[in-house]
Amino acid sequence: MLIPPIDLMDGEAVQLIGGKEKALSAGDPRPLAEKFGRIGEIAVIDLDAALGTGSNEATIKDLLPMAKCRVGGGIRTVERAIEWLDAGAHKVILGTAATPEVLSQLPPDRTIVALDSYDGEVVTHGWTKGTGARVEDKLVELRNHTSGFLLTFVEREGQMLGADPDTMARYLEAAGDASVTFAGGISSAEEIGQIHELGADAQVGMALYTDEISLADAVVATLTSDRPDGLWPTVVTNRRGQTLGLAYSNAESLSVTIETGEVHYWSRSRGLWHKGATSGSTQRLIAVDNDCDNDTLRFTVEQSGRGFCHLEQTSCFGDFDGFTELERRLIERVENAPEGSYTRRLFDDAELLASKITEEAGELNDAVERADVVHEAADVLFFVMTRLAAEGVPLDEIERELDRRSLKVTRRD
Repeated sequence: MLIPPIDLMDGEAVQLIGGKEKALSAGDPRPLAEKFGRIGEIAVIDLDAALGTGSNEATIKDLLPMAKCRVGGGIRTVERAIEWLDAGAHKVILGTAATPEVLSQLPPDRTIVALDSYDGEVVTHGWTKGTGARVEDKLVELRNHTSGFLLTFVEREGQMLGADPDTMARYLEAAGDASVTFAGGISSAEEIGQIHELGADAQVGMALYTDEISLADAVVATLTSDRPDGLWPTVVTNRRGQTLGLAYSNAESLSVTIETGEVHYWSRSRGLWHKGATSGSTQRLIAVDNDCDNDTLRFTVEQSGRGFCHLEQTSCFGDFDGFTELERRLIERVENAPEGSYTRRLFDDAELLASKITEEAGELNDAVERADVVHEAADVLFFVMTRLAAEGVPLDEIERELDRRSLKVTRRD
C-alpha cells in the first residue's frame, strides 16, 4: 500500500531533493492530511525538528485527529517518543535514536525504525555521514525490537529514478517478521504494485506531489479481480463498522471517489454512479481499505439523508437497532418533539437533563443484581445520549475519542 508523506517546514508541506534542496511547497498540510488519510496511514515528518532549526508540533497536533499518522523528525529520546504516542500518533518513527535500549522502553507495535542508506551503507546527519554499518546488519539487529522499518534509498530520493526490486527483496528477508516501507525514487503505480506483491509498503513523495502517481492509481495497483467484468465488490459501512450495503467499484469510480471525497460507484447498468445525487442520500468517503485477498474494497462513509438503501431504510438489510437506532430517534426528536412533552423538556431544560444523568448514575452505582445493573445502565446511557443529541454530537465522535485515548502510553496511577 502507499504511505503518503507530509514533510513539514515552517508549517508547510514541502518536498526536498536529496534531503536538502526544496523542490516544491504544497502549502497548508491539513487538506492533504484529510485527502491522504482516505487510503490509510500517512507519514508526517517534522523536518525543522530533525534539522534542529525549529518545530512544527502545533501543526502536527492538528493533523493527528484527521488521519492515522506515523510521526517522525527530531524524536531522539524515549520521553519525546512517548509524548507523541500520548498525543495520538499511531506510530513514531525513530532514526539514530533507534537503539535496542531505547526501543525496549517503547511499545514495539507503535515504533518504526528509519534507516537511510546510500549504496547499502546506513547514513546519518542529514544523509551526509556514513556509519560503516550495512543495512542488512541493522535490520537483523533491530528487527525484534520494532514493528517495522522505513528504508530510504538516499541516492534515489526525490529524483523518481525507480525502485530497485533486487535490493528490496534482500532487505525484506533481513527484516524477518517486521514490516517494511520503502522510500526513495519510486516513480510509478506499477512499482507500488510490485512492492506490494513483495509484501512491503511504498512511501512516495515527489511522484505523488507532482501528479505522476495518483492516490487512486496506487490503490488500484494493489488490487486484483477474478470477475469477468474486472469490478471490485465494495462493502459499504458507516464509521461504527455497520454494513450499509454492497456496491461495485472500478478504477474510474475509485479515482473520482478518492480525489473528491464524494462517493461514486460503478453501476453495472448505468456506469459511473454518484451515490445520492438525485435522492440527497449522498456519502462522504472517510476511508477505503483492501480486504486480505486484495479483491474486495471496504468504503467507510458518512451517510446523509435517509440511508443507503433505495427503499429509504438505513441499510440494504433494514434499519439498525441498538445505539444506532436510539441515536436516530433522539436526533429526530430534537426537531420534532411536541411542546410540553417529557422529551422536549429534557432538550430544553439543561438542569433537568443534568439532574437525571446524576440521579441515574447514582442508581447504577447502588445496583447489585445483574438485572438491576442492566436496567440502570440503560437509563444512564439513554440520558447521556439525549445530551449528545441535544448538543449535536454524534456517537461515533465519542468512539473516536475513546480510540484516541487508547493510544496513550502513559497511564494514570
